[in-house]
Amino acid sequence: MTSKTFKTRLEKAADMEATGIVVPFDPKEVWGKTRVPVQVTVNGYRYRTTIAKMGGRFLMPFAKEHRDASGIRAGDPIEVTLVEDTAERTVAVPDDFAAALENAGLREAFDALAFTHRKEHVRAIEEAKKPETRARRIEKAIELLRAR
Repeated sequence: MTSKTFKTRLEKAADMEATGIVVPFDPKEVWGKTRVPVQVTVNGYRYRTTIAKMGGRFLMPFAKEHRDASGIRAGDPIEVTLVEDTAERTVAVPDDFAAALENAGLREAFDALAFTHRKEHVRAIEEAKKPETRARRIEKAIELLRAR
């Protein structure tokens, strides 16, 4: 499996809390495509994401959950190793959300969403602190799927 390693700094987006990693090469030259699912190792911390072209640059997000887990902050020097991620991307759907999807006849529609969208729906539901918030987030996800 082809891997690429480089050194850079974690970059903060202007006017936002978002951070990302600028990929200093064209992924098409390495993996034959520009939008590449990858396993990323940053200073020993590992996560999965996708390289995407934005604003003329190739970037990968480094979300707050990864900053918190790794202790890496915007501006920190980092060593990055990328390997194409060919494993299936699955999302464990909580039982209450799965039941709501089935009851609404929307499980197939949910399963057809891109991995990132499925992951973010589940993340929002699981991060709810109160049962009422969780129920609202499940209903919101159902409404968004109905609107598709």
